[in-house]
Amino acid sequence: MTKHILSIILLSCAYMLAGCAGNGHEQSVAEEQHNHAVEEHNHNEHGAELHAHEHEGAISLKPGEAEAIGLATEEVQPRKFTTVISCSGSVTGAAGDVITVVASQPGRVHYTHSWVEGEAVRAGADLFAISSRNVGAGDAAELARVAYETAKSEYDRMSSLVKDKIVSQREYEQARERYEQARLAYEAVGAGSQDGSQVAAAKGGYITRLWVKEGDYVEAGAPLATIAQNKRLQLRAEVPQRYYSYLSSITGAHFVTSYDDTLYELENMNGKLLSYGRNTGDGSYYIPVTFDFDNRGTLVPGTSVEVYLLGLPRENVLTLPVEALTEEQSLFFVYRMVCDNSFEKVEVQVGASDGSRVEILGGIKPGDHIVTHGVYRVKLAANSGIIPEGHSHNH
Repeated sequence: MTKHILSIILLSCAYMLAGCAGNGHEQSVAEEQHNHAVEEHNHNEHGAELHAHEHEGAISLKPGEAEAIGLATEEVQPRKFTTVISCSGSVTGAAGDVITVVASQPGRVHYTHSWVEGEAVRAGADLFAISSRNVGAGDAAELARVAYETAKSEYDRMSSLVKDKIVSQREYEQARERYEQARLAYEAVGAGSQDGSQVAAAKGGYITRLWVKEGDYVEAGAPLATIAQNKRLQLRAEVPQRYYSYLSSITGAHFVTSYDDTLYELENMNGKLLSYGRNTGDGSYYIPVTFDFDNRGTLVPGTSVEVYLLGLPRENVLTLPVEALTEEQSLFFVYRMVCDNSFEKVEVQVGASDGSRVEILGGIKPGDHIVTHGVYRVKLAANSGIIPEGHSHNH
């Protein structure tokens, strides 16, 4: 009996020792797996920190954001670029395309319509009426009408008498001469009306300038209005004297008006160089360069413009579209792609511009991909927090 009890106690101790050994092994394995996971997590965090540091300050876009804002890039490569001279200028009407309407007689001016500059007129349209009634010697149109009718009556009478040789041929010729002079004078002042003689537009076009106001008194021959057909225009560039040596190599021009951002390229408007000045004139510091071209837009003579004169081409020049640049405090910046959907802001040094592209002197290199469309959307979104500043990763 005693031996049996002793066997049971020894067997129970053996089971307890085996259980403890098993639990210790499982605990060791668990601890080892936990330590490995911690090390792996620390390693991943360290790698993420290194990657974030590599693109620190970049702008990161989420998938689909670039397409949503219409973002486009261009790979920088050397290309041909012309020498450019930037200056001011103006657009004027071409010779033969502009007429000036003048007063046919002295008198006060009355508008036949509330004409305004820029308004279209048709050929033959009555623009003004000029009346000299109660002014000076009286209404010139009425006086011309009376003189014309008197001379015509005398000429008709002489025509019937000369056939019967009642009057001499010399008397007849004198009457005919007086009639022709009176007719020309009457036609010159125009058809009379209650408001005076009418002044009509000799050609159709657009009123570019009104020289008089309602009720103004004018002398015969005074300008009343300028009308331009605007089919052919001239570009006059005012070039500083220091560029005189470049003028013989000028081949074309681009220009931008003061009222919109459209770039007009003369090579696409049947433009040609007419002349450039050989001297500066009366003490002027500028030399004129003149082109003419077809008016295929809404250009109005007298418009002030910014001109880009194009000279000889140069090879291997780095350029970007003008819209790729942003300006801050007189410094210029572009956005360069650093990896998929990530961009960095880069300062660049700029050279000449032809209004379409600008020469880049430093800050980027061939092979760089630069944002050319959607630049301001990227800039505004980054500043507003829609696109976060600083590269981030979601694991």
